[in-house]
Amino acid sequence: MFRFLMMTVFAVAFTATPIAVPVAAKDLGKPQEEVVLTVSNAAVTNMDGAAVLDLAMLEQLGARSFETTTIWTDGPQQFDGVSLATLIDALGMQGDALRATAINDYSVTIPLEDISDEGAMIAFRMNGAPMSVRDKGPLWIVYPYDSDPRFQTEIIYSRSIWQLDRLEVLN
Repeated sequence: MFRFLMMTVFAVAFTATPIAVPVAAKDLGKPQEEVVLTVSNAAVTNMDGAAVLDLAMLEQLGARSFETTTIWTDGPQQFDGVSLATLIDALGMQGDALRATAINDYSVTIPLEDISDEGAMIAFRMNGAPMSVRDKGPLWIVYPYDSDPRFQTEIIYSRSIWQLDRLEVLN
């Protein structure tokens, strides 16, 4: 009887406590092309404790597009990319903020609470073409600036980091 009770207590103790387990690398897949984005401190990883993604992997998360003007370009531009909210969900990112860092190590902090489906996107194409480093690529965090005055502030403009290559979840 004692053995049965101990086994029951042991089983309940280990099934009643949820444990956050990172998703295995096979669930995210491995990049087949050049890595364009490395995400640190995400729950879903595929290489050395980070999520590394190539362009095809970003596209598979669900591309969206919008047209908007920016303060850095002339006239309306068409952007294609993945919603930052979608990427956060796909990689199980939990924390207070994201540090977005560019190729030249410039970085900005974006509070997770400010990220929504209709907001920021990690753009990988502008006007239907991939963006070169010279044209603010290969990745650029852009907002649909023309759609809402809340996307036309200095804070939002400062978060619109181009030549993005790294994200880090901050707690």
